[in-house]
Amino acid sequence: MTAMNWSDDRVEQLKTLWTEGLSASQIARALGGVTRNAVIGKVHRLGLAGRASPSRSERPRLPMAPKVPSVRSHVPAAPVVEEDPLQLEDGSHATVLTISDRMCRWPIGDPAATEFHFCGHSPKAGSPYCEAHARKAYQPQQARRSDHKGRMAG
Repeated sequence: MTAMNWSDDRVEQLKTLWTEGLSASQIARALGGVTRNAVIGKVHRLGLAGRASPSRSERPRLPMAPKVPSVRSHVPAAPVVEEDPLQLEDGSHATVLTISDRMCRWPIGDPAATEFHFCGHSPKAGSPYCEAHARKAYQPQQARRSDHKGRMAG
């Protein structure tokens, strides 16, 4: 791997182009003889990486929305209230042999254990799960991430 010689002139040119908002690819083309990755590496070594916005030519032109803080991120999700698994007429639960497409297929217990079964309640339209299990299965990305952090800390 050969090292790129960054002359003082080229470093100044890089800084100027970077502060003008050009992307690493655009800067690499402008400087010539240098790759996008070399530009990114140099930008990081120079401590210029704080710029977060793409160049004006790459940014989509959208009308500006008023700055309103998101209430959604501060409101905790409604708790998921799971019902007890459905009991069949003979007192047993839905198993691999008795489950149907008209039953919630949320697994309960260890699949290797004899008492493994499924929820069995009526599924929500377009889902293999009942309302409660669908909400549990399809949590927003942010909520899942914070849930994992809490679990890993303990």
